[in-house]
Amino acid sequence: MFKPFTTTGIGSLPHRSVTDGCSLVLSSFDIPFWPQFPRISFKEFMIPQYAEGFPFLRMDAEKELVWVDRNGSDELDRFYESCTTESRIAISEDHARGLHALLRMIKGRRFTFLKGHVTGPLTFSLGLKDVNGKALYFDEEFREISLLLLQAKTRWQLDMLGQHADKVIIFIDEPILSALGSSSYLGVSPEETLRLLRELATTIRAAGGIAGIHCCGNADWPLVMQSGADIINFDAYDYLDTLALYGSECRNFLERGGFFAWGIVPTSDAIIRENPESLRDRFQQGVLKMSEQVPRDLLLSRMLITPSCGTGSRSVDEAVKIFQLLIRMKEEMT
Repeated sequence: MFKPFTTTGIGSLPHRSVTDGCSLVLSSFDIPFWPQFPRISFKEFMIPQYAEGFPFLRMDAEKELVWVDRNGSDELDRFYESCTTESRIAISEDHARGLHALLRMIKGRRFTFLKGHVTGPLTFSLGLKDVNGKALYFDEEFREISLLLLQAKTRWQLDMLGQHADKVIIFIDEPILSALGSSSYLGVSPEETLRLLRELATTIRAAGGIAGIHCCGNADWPLVMQSGADIINFDAYDYLDTLALYGSECRNFLERGGFFAWGIVPTSDAIIRENPESLRDRFQQGVLKMSEQVPRDLLLSRMLITPSCGTGSRSVDEAVKIFQLLIRMKEEMT
């Protein structure tokens, strides 16, 4: 499906110019993606970006707050009437400038692949809280509404990007997976985590898309590999050792058609000291480590490369450096 070392990117950019950011994406990656611009608006953050349309939603853009305040109105009934198991709900330009700008910029063009992303159901329902500060995940009805909303927005996104690409990849962004099991999330069961991930991955695949999952920390990797995702994107710069613990699971995942997207270029402060040679050495050490249990040819044949996470917290110059290092790495490895 993908040539080895195909490049794509993750989530956010630090730019305040939407046009400049989208132009950089289009010129840098084999698989372009639509970027978030959190420095332009708090509505571009992971939770607010997908919360639009949630019943009882309240938002204070000035204070950068979003929450749910259940009341006696008919908002819930209206949501159920409009959002079914096959619904499409648009993501407005006010919440996703990068998506709408990219669609305008690629009008008349055709790509083999385009990539979008959706905030994962765990990160969304644990990050969005009610008026009392309780995460929506712990309200069974709100948890299901969260999933319905994300599914509907994912279908719409697939429709929009699919007008310009033979295949659309949607990454389920789940940074919260690295925190599950901690004292703050003791009520989150592995079974329910897996169900939610599988439901959203199934939605992507049923609509003709390719399902990916992005986690930029440690995670329960065997669970992630059972999520139904076709691509697993992980931070190969800092967390490869944690994935390498599950050699047999990794091999099985790749042999049944999966791909690992190695986030080998750091988006942390480590980018300041890195250069092409140091990253190449780190990557080769990682391949050597993984090859102890996964055949090297299999590993390399089912590999994409990406930054370790979004670049929204870096400077524009650092984001450009990250993308240039990724391009350089591909050139050296192919």
